[in-house]
Amino acid sequence: MATTFSLFSGSSHQELAKEIAKQLKKPLGKVQLSTFSCGEKYVKFENTMRGKEVFIIQTCRDQFMNEDYIELFLMINAAKLSFATKVHVILPHFGYSRQDKVHVPREPISAKLMADLLVTAGADHVITFELHSDQNQAFFDVPVDNINVHRLFAKYFKAKKLKDITVISPDAGGAKNAKKFADDLGAPIAILHKTRPEHNVAQTTHVVGDVKGRTCVIYDDMIDTAGSVVAAHEALLKHGAKKDMYLAATHPIFSGPAVKRLSKAGFKEVIVANTMPIPKEKKFKGLKQISIAPLLADIIASVTHQKSVSSLFY
Repeated sequence: MATTFSLFSGSSHQELAKEIAKQLKKPLGKVQLSTFSCGEKYVKFENTMRGKEVFIIQTCRDQFMNEDYIELFLMINAAKLSFATKVHVILPHFGYSRQDKVHVPREPISAKLMADLLVTAGADHVITFELHSDQNQAFFDVPVDNINVHRLFAKYFKAKKLKDITVISPDAGGAKNAKKFADDLGAPIAILHKTRPEHNVAQTTHVVGDVKGRTCVIYDDMIDTAGSVVAAHEALLKHGAKKDMYLAATHPIFSGPAVKRLSKAGFKEVIVANTMPIPKEKKFKGLKQISIAPLLADIIASVTHQKSVSSLFY
C-alpha cells in the first residue's frame, strides 16, 4: 500500500510545484509564507501532516538564494515538529554547490555547510538535479538522489533530427555528463580547456576533438554569467564549427550580464530545464525550456510506492 503523502511548495518555484501536483492529480498543500518587517521569515502549514510523508519543493534562485534557503529550513523544521513521518526535500537547484572545496587558504566549504543545515533542519531525503560535482552527495548524512537530465535533452535533440552533431563539454569537469548525453545521441564528444583568471571570468585555450564542419551542442550543468559558454562559442567558430550552434544546460541561473551575452552570442537555441524559474525580463529570443515536472512526479510516485528511482534517469 502506498504511503500517504502531502506536497508543499515554498515561494521560489510555485509554477513547477503546481505542474507536479497536476501530474500527480493531487492538490498542493496550503502553507503561509511571509516576511516580517525586520526581514525574518514566517512559515505555517495549514494542513495536517501527522503520520504522513511530506515533499517540500523549493529551489535556489539568482539573487534570492539565501532567502530561499532560510524559508526552506523553516518549512522542514515545521514539518518535523508537526509529526511528519519523513520529510523529502525537492531542491532542483542546490545553491552553493560550486563551493565544494577549499581552493585557497581560509575559504569555507559552503556546499557542505548547506547540506549540514538541511539535515539539521530535519530533511530525511534530498532530491536534486545535476550537482556541480557528484562528490557533493557525500556532504549529506541522509540519502540523496542526484538527478541527471541528459535523457530529457537527448529526446529534445533527437526530435530535431540534426546531422553531424558533436557534443561539447566546456571544461574537463563536465566531460562525464557530456559523454552520457553524447551516448544518448550517438554522437562524438569534444572537450574544451579553459582557465579562470578570476571569478566569473573564463578563457578557452584549447579544443580537444574534431569540431570542423560539425553542428556543436555545448552541454553544461549551469549557465551563470554565461562567460564560459560564450567563450566556448567563439573558440568553436574559430576551429571551424558550423555557425548554427546549440547550448543546453540544466540550471538557468542567468546572473549579471548573462542575458545580454547570450542574446548577442548567436546561438541557434539555448535549451534549459526549469529547475529555476526564469523571470520575464530574463527571457530572450531562442530560449527554450524543458519541464522536469513529469520526471519529478514519477520520482515522487516511485518513492511513495517504494520503487526504484534510479531507473527513471540513469
